[in-house]
Amino acid sequence: MKKFFKDATSHIMTGIGYMLPLIIGASLVVAIPKIIALCMGITSLDPYAETEGFTHILYLIEQVGWTGIGLTNTVLAGFVAYSIADKPAIGAGLIGGALASSTMAGFLGAIVAAFIAGYSVKWAKNHIHLPESMQQVMPLVVCPFIATGCVALIMGVILRTPLAAINLALVDWLRALCSGSTSQIILALILGAMICTDMGGPINKSAWMAGNVLMTEGIYQPNVFINCAICIPPLAYAIATVIRKARFSEELSEGGKGCWVMGFIGITEGAIPFTLVKPSRLIPINMLGGAIGAAVTCLLGAHAEIPPVGGIYGFISIQNGWAYLVGILAGALFIAIVSTIFVDFNATETTEESMSEEDIEIAFE
Repeated sequence: MKKFFKDATSHIMTGIGYMLPLIIGASLVVAIPKIIALCMGITSLDPYAETEGFTHILYLIEQVGWTGIGLTNTVLAGFVAYSIADKPAIGAGLIGGALASSTMAGFLGAIVAAFIAGYSVKWAKNHIHLPESMQQVMPLVVCPFIATGCVALIMGVILRTPLAAINLALVDWLRALCSGSTSQIILALILGAMICTDMGGPINKSAWMAGNVLMTEGIYQPNVFINCAICIPPLAYAIATVIRKARFSEELSEGGKGCWVMGFIGITEGAIPFTLVKPSRLIPINMLGGAIGAAVTCLLGAHAEIPPVGGIYGFISIQNGWAYLVGILAGALFIAIVSTIFVDFNATETTEESMSEEDIEIAFE
């Protein structure tokens, strides 16, 4: 059972890795026309669906982005199934993901559909033995048919209502969580800490995925906290190499220059070489910095009415964008100051702990 859960986590992470370009590209294509419209004093492009001119073009571009976001469950399920059982399962996974969206089963339904598709193919490969002359039929006909049939029966008939009810209840609970001031701060603390835990690993990606799943449901606030926290670790170490330069080796000081760019764009992996110097101390410090930054952003009233754009420049897509910037700076300064108090980045402390970059970062290819 332990191996199954380990494999399941790996399959889900693979699906998320393939889904990343989709959700990032689609979110930007939604956000940019929205921002241009806001600069023109237009809060919604929907009234321009049947008109002509520049605003209608903005509306059309925005709809392309929403189409991409609408494919989130489809792509996720397809590639999770692909990770489990290779190409014979991908078609059934895509169908199951689309079915999850149409039946309101959402992200949960997409994952269930992917596992049904993937493991039904694995079962077929292990238990159906055709003559040598018909082996080519297995991956092209038999496995896809069995997988799609299982998805149709289980997802389309048996589980469609229960999964939809669970998903809608979960979304309603999270929407209520985002509307309360106290609960919203708790959410910001949790998401900020998760993002800065393993910087590109499964905990980070779980928080990121949760935010993007909610975005497909029209709940944008968690992404404000997530995008804030993503910028904090690399920016923190970039600042630290400037304000406490004597605490850093020449190599890490040079690495700090690249962290300015990664902090601006929002790439948490830029902080990994610094964190590896003393993970037992720096991971908790990173988590606290991310939590503080996200909480400050929340307390100062940053909120999103459109899909927020990541990176420091994402403040333009957020109401009270200054609060977003202040939150990033607060979290980054906390890490920059506290990390250099407790860790000397000149010392060769990595030998004290048997931890490598692979322990923090997980590849999705």
